[in-house]
Amino acid sequence: MRLSKPRVEPLEPEQWSEEARKVLGPRVEQGTVLNIFKTLSNHPDLMRRWLVFANHILGKSMLPPRERELIILRIGYLCQAGYEWGQHVLIARDSGMTDEEIRSARTGPDTPGLGDLDRLLLQATDELHADAHVSDTTWEGLSQHLTTQQLMDVVFTVGQYNLVSMALNSFGVQPDEGLPGWDV
Repeated sequence: MRLSKPRVEPLEPEQWSEEARKVLGPRVEQGTVLNIFKTLSNHPDLMRRWLVFANHILGKSMLPPRERELIILRIGYLCQAGYEWGQHVLIARDSGMTDEEIRSARTGPDTPGLGDLDRLLLQATDELHADAHVSDTTWEGLSQHLTTQQLMDVVFTVGQYNLVSMALNSFGVQPDEGLPGWDV
């Protein structure tokens, strides 16, 4: 974690505005309201609008869950977003990723033994993070494995989680109980 305490305090349900209650109602019904949402409850209009896009990336993109999670873990690591890393280690495991595959998101595209698609996904993430552009070589390689829609989802997934990492780091969102750290 970059900050040891929040800059933007997470609000508990009894502190939420009526708008925040409307937006977070489904999460309350599921029994879990993560610190990211408690923090965003400070700005319910932003949260409501952002969730539409975030829900597409996390649940409706054309990328298979495993490949999506590899990208999210890599951008979270590159941004040193400990909260993001921990949340997505759990999601990656639920998506069938092994701890070795998860660790490859830390070590990147030069990790020995990576398959071609994993290497290219990690390379594209690195390129987008460093230069906001996927090189021709990486794009052509990915095109051998992914459809046009999936290629578009790669770029938007990196962008979405780069944004989320910036917010988490800057707001000082603290880990929820039980989140894994960097040492997976």
